[in-house]
Amino acid sequence: MTDHDCPYCDRVFARGAYRDLHLGLDHGGDLTPAERAAYEDALADEEEALTLFRYKALGLLVLIYFGFLMAYAVSL
Repeated sequence: MTDHDCPYCDRVFARGAYRDLHLGLDHGGDLTPAERAAYEDALADEEEALTLFRYKALGLLVLIYFGFLMAYAVSL
């Protein structure tokens, strides 16, 4: 048994943050205050990581767009 097992069901997770997110989403009504705090921390970290990914993806799309625009302008 690892530290990343769900105490309410048989699921096993590779990371503790994944387990904490699972607990909040699937077992929200059964959580202890410590588990609820861990879920909220994991959720905030996940939202921050998603926001950073979105900014990086947007930046890449802008670079690709202007790269094609410059290539088109040079080809004229």
